[in-house]
Amino acid sequence: MPGRAPTARQVLRWSRRLVAVLITACALAGAVRLVVPATAGTSGEAVGVRRQLAFLRTALDDGAGGQAQGLFPEGYFFLHALYGLSWVEIGMRRPVDERAEALGEARYALERLDSPAGTAPFSPTLVPPYGVFHRGWSNWLRGGVLSLQPAERRDPAELARFAEDSAELGAAFDASDSPYLEAYPGQAWPVDSTVAMASLRLHDELLPARFPSTVERWVREVRGRLDPDTGLLPHRADPGTGEPVEVARGSSQSLVQRFLPEIDPVFAGEQYQRFRDRYVVSPLGLGPGVREYPEGVDGPADVDSGPLPLGVSLSATVVTIGAAQVHGDDALAGALANYAELVGVPVDTPWTKRYGFGLLPVGDAFLAWSKTARPWVAQASPPSSSFSWWWRTPLLALLAVLGAVPWIPTLVRRRRTEPDRRPAETPDLAAAP
Repeated sequence: MPGRAPTARQVLRWSRRLVAVLITACALAGAVRLVVPATAGTSGEAVGVRRQLAFLRTALDDGAGGQAQGLFPEGYFFLHALYGLSWVEIGMRRPVDERAEALGEARYALERLDSPAGTAPFSPTLVPPYGVFHRGWSNWLRGGVLSLQPAERRDPAELARFAEDSAELGAAFDASDSPYLEAYPGQAWPVDSTVAMASLRLHDELLPARFPSTVERWVREVRGRLDPDTGLLPHRADPGTGEPVEVARGSSQSLVQRFLPEIDPVFAGEQYQRFRDRYVVSPLGLGPGVREYPEGVDGPADVDSGPLPLGVSLSATVVTIGAAQVHGDDALAGALANYAELVGVPVDTPWTKRYGFGLLPVGDAFLAWSKTARPWVAQASPPSSSFSWWWRTPLLALLAVLGAVPWIPTLVRRRRTEPDRRPAETPDLAAAP
């Protein structure tokens, strides 16, 4: 005899229980992501990064570079550059004879920076050609490619190109009245010159030194042109004089702090402490983040910052993971990485890993690059202040409540329908007639 079909009430009850199980499982997964280390410092390989890069390579092959270009002017360039730099970082953690894959993928990315699509947004009439943004990041990646090769077996053509491009950069800085070269005609962002100057320091690490005086002059002139409100490198500067035009902002500062230790560790340590004091916050006490504007200052969101919930820039927060690692600030790097694991909606498979459901591959590229960051030339001293583990407590409490709330109606109903389990009254036989 066939069983009876479940009633509508039973289906509803089972559906509620399924939803409760899913919510509780998500809350538990969130708690795990908050406490399990998400970075590996400067020596180990961060968990999941190779699977992120597998996702990114597939996305690049499917045209993600062009899609990123539609979002902001350097989208194609940045996506390939960060992909290549992440592979360099992975390769540096492997023995020399196990770097073939990393070297091949880094070269793949570098070739695309020099392609027509990679140079299209930039002007060939600038000094150096295509501007300091294109030349600086390309030169840094090119130096990374050379760093993966044993000195005696470096590719002669790559070596010659690195020396030539470095020489053009050095000459441009030496001839400029401003420490900040143009990235676009009439526009200069100090962060771009910081990357380029770091590439000259990398040159002097890999090849006979040519630019010590150029680097020293640059640091001296930068010290004289800091943002007066924060004491940090400004977000934008006058291309002719180098004087600040816009207050220091988190989206560029996170990159500045990533590269400045390679140039001058002492100056970098001073700058990083200022940055931490003014930009690293815990909005509503729910996890660390990096403000786009210094505390007490509000400003508009733009393509550099992305949306600014409670004044926090998600892009600056992600990039600061790498800056903190390079500065030896492992506590902050770990906290920011754990927070990203919670709010970044990561999707794991045995072969790939992506954040935000993979809708914005350039975000994955920034995160992969940040989680693998390590100093290539020099490292600043760790900051005097650390970041307490207890920032997780409010979020863990919130997740515990979230996981328990779906079960409250079930517990209440069960309580109401429980039979009265008090012992039955015993008749008083002595009182019987």
